[in-house]
Amino acid sequence: MAIDFLQEIGLCTDGLRSKSWDEFASPDAPEMDYVLTVCDDAAQEQWPTWPGHPISAHWGIADPSKVDGSQEEKHHAFMNAATNLRKRIELFVSLPTSSLDRMSIKGKMDEIGKTV
Repeated sequence: MAIDFLQEIGLCTDGLRSKSWDEFASPDAPEMDYVLTVCDDAAQEQWPTWPGHPISAHWGIADPSKVDGSQEEKHHAFMNAATNLRKRIELFVSLPTSSLDRMSIKGKMDEIGKTV
């Protein structure tokens, strides 16, 4: 249902797959500037040490695939998750990161994660 939803809203899904964060925590993983987790369960988990020590934040989003109900209710859950993520991403990319220090960026990222 997730793939169908992403295609429905016009996003290309070719080559996309779910990944464990272990894939990005290995010594040969690409170095990242920022790490954002969105799974509701991730807030309770111990995060790995990321190569390069990127700025990390948790933006918990209810998992729409866990919604019980009609197709319409499930679709609505996916739409809510997508809308919430879009808002947060728009706020994140508008941050003036070149004029903020790491602690300020981290604080802003945490604030963004609380927006609905």
